[in-house]
Amino acid sequence: MAKCATREAYGKALAQLIQENERVVVLDADLAGSTKTSEAKKVCPQRHFDVGIAEGNMMGIAAGLAASKYIVFASSFAMFAAGRAFEQIRNSIGYPHLNVKICATHAGLSVGEDGASHQCNEDLALMRVIPGMTVIQPCDEEETKQAIRAVANIDGPCYVRLGRGKVESVYDVSYTFEIGKGNVLRKGKKVALVASGMMVQEALKAAAMLEEAPTVVNISTIKPLDTALIKELAKTHDTIITCEEHSVIGGLGSAVSDVVASSADACVVKHIGVQDTFGESGDAQALFEKYGINAKAIVKAVQDR
Repeated sequence: MAKCATREAYGKALAQLIQENERVVVLDADLAGSTKTSEAKKVCPQRHFDVGIAEGNMMGIAAGLAASKYIVFASSFAMFAAGRAFEQIRNSIGYPHLNVKICATHAGLSVGEDGASHQCNEDLALMRVIPGMTVIQPCDEEETKQAIRAVANIDGPCYVRLGRGKVESVYDVSYTFEIGKGNVLRKGKKVALVASGMMVQEALKAAAMLEEAPTVVNISTIKPLDTALIKELAKTHDTIITCEEHSVIGGLGSAVSDVVASSADACVVKHIGVQDTFGESGDAQALFEKYGINAKAIVKAVQDR
């Protein structure tokens, strides 16, 4: 099966958007080749701006362009976009609720050999807490392409989390992405695996390895969360296991737990994710094994529940 990184799918979608809509403007911080905004630059260089290694300034420029009625896509690595530029995002984009789409690549442990300084496992938590910020993490090529179009069509700030490595396809063109809606990929009993991003593929692999078939759900919109679906899962399953390539603090697991805790049909919730620790340099799959966020770890969590 052909694989494609979600950052590559972002580049393809952005190149189409910038040709179709003259209001679309793209900003990058000296990483266009890696974030794949270079694809937009190839077809429309006059609306692609490289601000250099100045992420905070990039968000300020993005805010100014958005205030001038442009649809702004601003990209860098997740560590720099969400981390280094947090104050500018909060005060210059979030507070005035401006139409900026922060599309951050190279998130999570899967950055691999770049090590702990670049493995941003805190970005979803940082972006979730900003009032009015939409937070999305697509799982594959098709969902990414549709998600980029979807955020371009809504007014207000969005954070889209994208990965470095190639991932297997989960969807084809028959799929329809909708902001704020989860997608049940496989129906099972007792246990529901609720995953996001590239952990969707790991959850599907785990489900195939288990005799007792679990439900598998893709939650690509972390905020606003599909609370109705989560409450239904809590009502119909004994256990929900959240699966994320992010800290277990403040990400998908925390969001799901908040909903279940307030539900009349509360069930047990367990978290597969980075356990309050920094990563390290290494092969992505080896890191997933060491930090317990692969299909094998999910299988064990189901069996040990």
